[in-house]
Amino acid sequence: MNRLIGFMALVAVALFSPVAHAQDAEDNQASAPVLQVTFDETEAVPGQSLSLRLTVLVPTFMPEPPIWPTMEIPNVLVRLPEGSTGPTSDRVGSETWSGVTRHYRISPMVPGSFSIPPQDLVVTWSDPETNEPIKTTVQTGEIAFTGVVPEGAEGLNPFIAAQDLRLQQQVVGDPQSMTPGGTLKRIVTAHVDGVPPMFVPQLIVPQDLTGLASYPDEPSVDETDDRGVPGGTRTESVTYVAESGGGGVILDVSIDWYNTDTGNIETAVAEGFEIKVDGPPAMLVKDRDWRLIALIVVAGLVGLIILLLLGRRLMRPIRRWHDARHANYLASERFAWKELRQVIGERSYVGLFPALDSWADRMDGGRSTRKARGAASDLRVGRWSLWPASTGHSGVAALEAARGGTVRCAVREHRQGCRSGAAAAKSRPLERLGQNRLHPAL
Repeated sequence: MNRLIGFMALVAVALFSPVAHAQDAEDNQASAPVLQVTFDETEAVPGQSLSLRLTVLVPTFMPEPPIWPTMEIPNVLVRLPEGSTGPTSDRVGSETWSGVTRHYRISPMVPGSFSIPPQDLVVTWSDPETNEPIKTTVQTGEIAFTGVVPEGAEGLNPFIAAQDLRLQQQVVGDPQSMTPGGTLKRIVTAHVDGVPPMFVPQLIVPQDLTGLASYPDEPSVDETDDRGVPGGTRTESVTYVAESGGGGVILDVSIDWYNTDTGNIETAVAEGFEIKVDGPPAMLVKDRDWRLIALIVVAGLVGLIILLLLGRRLMRPIRRWHDARHANYLASERFAWKELRQVIGERSYVGLFPALDSWADRMDGGRSTRKARGAASDLRVGRWSLWPASTGHSGVAALEAARGGTVRCAVREHRQGCRSGAAAAKSRPLERLGQNRLHPAL
């Protein structure tokens, strides 16, 4: 009997265990966070917004705020209006769950089809049984929408749709009586309703005006939100500085736009004006050929590099040539003659005979012989003294080559003590030179 009861209990457990597990899974699923996505409209004019709302609900409460997805993709503007995130509650089954909702404004910036891929939303909520925080990730589905251009507005470039668009202009200065050095400032402001001001295109285009330099400022964009309706202003300004006589016509600022309320294409205009600068015109300067200048600079650098490289290779041969030429000059009769005349001019007894020997050894007829004879002639006139002080004449006295002979022989005979025949006659002037060394004529 006991065995029968035990067997029946096992059968009951086996039969009812799957039902219990299924009930637990259903209860856990029923208590998991719920994500609601509300996206009613799927088409919008570029610049106009579509409303997307995400609501996450939990059976208990959220100790931390949810981590929301950005929903950003290329060529789509995603904005969060004022008060976009706030608490909410809703019924899930037979219970009322608490949650948080977030409102996105999604605007296609260009015509075309767009798709936001599934996005993750992280929720931190309290476990119903343990009251411990639990992190759960829920995911949105794919969100698709289209940017369409209204009929009749296909030619707008750039395309801008708004409830209202108007231009306001301010000119600081007198454009009709400018002088060189004077300034004038133009300020243009675009006011828009029903579209963010970032959709407004550039207002003031650059211009080249004779005698004027223009300095534009950075554009200023100020957004507003009036009960969910976007709007704001875009302000641009440029300062004109008169540099010389001249002037020109400042162009109109014109924007064609699509009125979403009326369905018509309208035009906003800020009228241009003329600027006159009284003064002499600027001198015309021919345009410089920068390519030619760059070519000349590059060629010069290449030439300089080549000269440096060749200079390093040619420096040693040039230096050897210069040293050899200098050595030849030092060994020449010309240098010895210069040194001899310097010794005579300085009245140096000690250096006289070494200088004579050096010059005589290097003399080889021709021009050098004529120099010797000229100096001997100075001696014949009666100045046996080598350096008379009365006239200051630095004649090369005592260099008489006896009877047209060379000085080399006379010097050698004097230094070696030769006294035979003509040699004695040749050395006689040098003997007197020796006497003059002891008794110079003053």
